Amino acid sequence: MKRVFILILFFLYSLALVSTVQSAIYKFVDEQGVIHFTDVVPSGVDYEVVRPDRSSFNKDSSLAESLSSYIDRICRKYSVDPELVKKIIKVESGWNPYAVSKKGALGLMQLMPETLKQFGVINPFDPYENIKAGVRYLRYLIDRFEGDLRLALAAYNAGPTTVDRYSGVPPYNETRQYIKTILYRYNKKTISNSKKRTQKIYRIYLDDGTVMFTNTSVYLRDLSSF
Repeated sequence: MKRVFILILFFLYSLALVSTVQSAIYKFVDEQGVIHFTDVVPSGVDYEVVRPDRSSFNKDSSLAESLSSYIDRICRKYSVDPELVKKIIKVESGWNPYAVSKKGALGLMQLMPETLKQFGVINPFDPYENIKAGVRYLRYLIDRFEGDLRLALAAYNAGPTTVDRYSGVPPYNETRQYIKTILYRYNKKTISNSKKRTQKIYRIYLDDGTVMFTNTSVYLRDLSSF
């Protein structure tokens, strides 16, 4: 059986967050079984459009609402709080399933090509594939950093090897602000009359030893707060 690899091909203008009106993403498979994504119409091969024009993207909350139950189900399977995943999606892509970052991160959860390959993603712009891989990746990072949510988020943003190299959160403004933003939203902090009200995040140890983070009482069992 051929091993299937993913090759992402983009011109510079498509490596920005999806802001171009004229481009679509085309998918084709070459003779070696390599899957290509490109913003140029392929010639001489069969292809399919996997990202429609920008005009077909609905910016309202309908996508978040329609994916909510799926996120809940996948998160329960991998013992990740769905509220955390939803906050990550909001910060990473603003619920745009066709988002492409300047660094080449793709889709709702802004996964890099090597991460997509690691978790067997065929179409990074498919919300279901992207979310499932993103949740699995987040679970992997939480486990790798022994339940330290700050380090897991730092690794999600800057890469796990970068966190290893600095033995902690790297001194990058982007990464530090990313952690602050995610935790702020996840904590559901509100500012009223210059006062902050913080909802606790709970660390839960499941029967199989898995560490889970949540800010909702539905999971409260054998927990500690921080």
